[in-house]
Amino acid sequence: MEQELLFVIINLIIFASDLRENGKAFARMPFFVNEIRRNIMDFKTELSRLLNEFLKTRPDLFLVDLKISASSDVTVILDGDQGVTLQDCLDVSRAVEFNMDREIHDFSLQVMSAGLGEPLRFPRQFRKNIGRELEVTLNDNSEVQGELMTADDEKIVLKRAYKRPKIVGKGKETVIEEREIPYADIKKALVVIKF
Repeated sequence: MEQELLFVIINLIIFASDLRENGKAFARMPFFVNEIRRNIMDFKTELSRLLNEFLKTRPDLFLVDLKISASSDVTVILDGDQGVTLQDCLDVSRAVEFNMDREIHDFSLQVMSAGLGEPLRFPRQFRKNIGRELEVTLNDNSEVQGELMTADDEKIVLKRAYKRPKIVGKGKETVIEEREIPYADIKKALVVIKF
């Protein structure tokens, strides 16, 4: 019941904010709207602080994403230089759960590792996948597939091998080329799973 009420109130806040931006809202929002907004922001700030404190003790792990739904369902997605174990997820969960007061803000918490189907988003994720085959969608929606050779803070280098018709004579020849791709040009990058 409380979560349903909170969901309705949050939707009212969003609706009122949209109206205010369009100049059609009342001069002031109801008093409780700002209080609820402040509580939600305090919750997110406290959650982020606890996660950052834990991650300082584990420099091999890093936060990929933090999602908080309107009904206070919290999803924490982690990755690590050597992968993420079940124990890592449990440790993060305990670091948050034992330091948050559910009497003040009730929430559900899921902690998970970034799966193989998740796109790579950070240079650290690219670095840990050097030597693997990637499928990269660029901002112009073209796709490039190749072996990840290097990854630094600005770009990746893919080694591509493909066949093309011979310049002289009949048949095809294998061409191997390396292509640098800046992170700014990458729309989506996935690890190709081979069986």
